[in-house]
Amino acid sequence: MNKRIYLAFFACFLALTALAQKEKVKHQPYGDQRLYHFGITVGLNVQDMILTHSGYTGSNGETWFCEIPDYSMGFNAGLLADLYLNPFMNLRFSPTIHFGDKQFTFREEKTGEIFKTIARSNYLTFPVDVKFSSMRINNYRPYLLTGIYTALDLGIQKNEPMLLKPLDYGVQFGVGCDFYLPIVKICPELRFYFGLTDLLEKNRSDLQDRSFLKYTNSLSKGISRMVVLTFNFE
Repeated sequence: MNKRIYLAFFACFLALTALAQKEKVKHQPYGDQRLYHFGITVGLNVQDMILTHSGYTGSNGETWFCEIPDYSMGFNAGLLADLYLNPFMNLRFSPTIHFGDKQFTFREEKTGEIFKTIARSNYLTFPVDVKFSSMRINNYRPYLLTGIYTALDLGIQKNEPMLLKPLDYGVQFGVGCDFYLPIVKICPELRFYFGLTDLLEKNRSDLQDRSFLKYTNSLSKGISRMVVLTFNFE
């Protein structure tokens, strides 16, 4: 996916580590010891799919192959609830809606004919994570997180060349850093979502134009992937 996101986040992390070597006055020194707290989250996302081809050949001899060659940025916003477990672990629940799309490009094997279509997805996700924090260094504290999620697609449009199932679930991993300000804590975070279920809807009774069916038939499986860059305000 977009490697610039990874590089920018890594460069920011290294810069903060270098700046944190000198002891400074700590903001909110006891903020992490609260039993629970709440926050909001906003950010950007990039949606992708791992596609498996079926090798289907139509009655006219056409064989289509599909890929997602380009990615577009989407927007996400949500809420955050955090439960204190111990000085280095927190349990988190962050229902979030992710607005975005996936751009499919189909190519016919023999003629090279190209067909493009977009599947818009507005995922309402329900992630449950365990956050593993490092020792606090002045007003910075890096962390890792891992967990599971369920996602409900609110943006499904029928009678389109590609139709995806509305329910998904999977695992996620992330890395971030807490920035302690006098009143609020800001946490840039990079998450990776890995779907575990086949989202490709093969029952296309919704299609009015049956010529679109060849695109669905050319695929046997589609599994979701998503990269999310968020900023938590806690």
